[in-house]
Amino acid sequence: MIGQRIKQLRQQKGYSIAELGRLADVSKSYLSQLERGLQTNPSLQFIVKVAAPLDTSVKYLLEESKQEKHEESELDEEWKILIRQAIEEGLKIEDFHEYRNYLRFQSWMREQNKS
Repeated sequence: MIGQRIKQLRQQKGYSIAELGRLADVSKSYLSQLERGLQTNPSLQFIVKVAAPLDTSVKYLLEESKQEKHEESELDEEWKILIRQAIEEGLKIEDFHEYRNYLRFQSWMREQNKS
């Protein structure tokens, strides 16, 4: 899980394993073992070092994402029906993304007003 995230972020940045190892000051062999699932329990110090050059947070690397949780189980029937109806009514992916961004903005505004 954590190794897969590191690998994905590393590849998105265009880093080789050796390059990320150098930037994070960690062993490239250990990094390789982690990405391949041969090592599964890196130290917090290792995670902190790797997170910086990947421009990510320790929290992101450690948490199981909602997507990973959903990959383990299928959508329930109510979600499937709702999605089918939305598509039939003409909802496009772009519309859904825009709505999600609007909800995030509304949440951010509520947080700002609390301060």
